Amino acid sequence: MDTAQQEATARARELQRSWYGEPLGALFRRLIDDLGLNQARLAAVLGLSAPMLSQLMSGQRAKIGNPAVVQRVQALQELAGQVADGSVSAAEATDRMDEIKKSQGGSVLTAGSQTTTSGGAPTVRRVVREIQSLLRSVAAAGDIIEAADSLAPAHPELAEFLRVYGAGRTADAVAHYESHQN
Repeated sequence: MDTAQQEATARARELQRSWYGEPLGALFRRLIDDLGLNQARLAAVLGLSAPMLSQLMSGQRAKIGNPAVVQRVQALQELAGQVADGSVSAAEATDRMDEIKKSQGGSVLTAGSQTTTSGGAPTVRRVVREIQSLLRSVAAAGDIIEAADSLAPAHPELAEFLRVYGAGRTADAVAHYESHQN
């Protein structure tokens, strides 16, 4: 790889870090390890071609162009956390990955059927994931923590919000959300 290619790859990975919180190669490798997948299966679940997944992982491409794929990545991250904490079994994870693969994405802000409860309201977890996604699309986790630290003396509640939703675990953000409802 020549110097120009190395610089382009480094730029792509830095953009990935700012958009997704980390380079996609690291994120996808963790999903592969945590969920017992190979690259071809991960690509299939996400709705990407194997070459596109490879280009994203290597930094040849920076951005996931399809918002539904971004939401599938988020759903797989959430699933990997549930497998890690034991709340979802390996068998259940396989079934959930099939559901994720079929999902069309869609924002809770547009209230698609994939994001709502039977009563029509978005689930707390989906609302929290939307908030996390929005914050993480604006800044990397380290930058969010730095901003929270600077806000903390004058605005501790806002600093906590940034830390919990911008750089914390989904389970912690759900607990925070639920504790601040009525």
